[in-house]
Amino acid sequence: MSERKEPTIAQQLMGDFAPKLAELTDDVLFGDVWERTELSPRDRSLVTVAALIANGNTAQLTSHLKRAKANGISESELAEVMTHLAFYAGWPRAISAILVAKEVFRD
Repeated sequence: MSERKEPTIAQQLMGDFAPKLAELTDDVLFGDVWERTELSPRDRSLVTVAALIANGNTAQLTSHLKRAKANGISESELAEVMTHLAFYAGWPRAISAILVAKEVFRD
């Protein structure tokens, strides 16, 4: 008898519309790229959060802020990343990121 697995976040978000992209997200991005040893999970989270903020991708920021915290980055460090990025990526993007972070860390 095969064991039924819970759908991944990628499968829940887009599996019904773009199943191949959900599969690639699970297998390649999180199954391969995030597991490479050349950067620690903490460093990958810092880079990812910074890239999302710099590009204004706040829709993906919530899950990556949670992941960053789970990977050992403190809320104060994340606030400092956002403050620093205000000067390099733009004030509005940093403020938008801070508003998302306040919601994420309110829990």
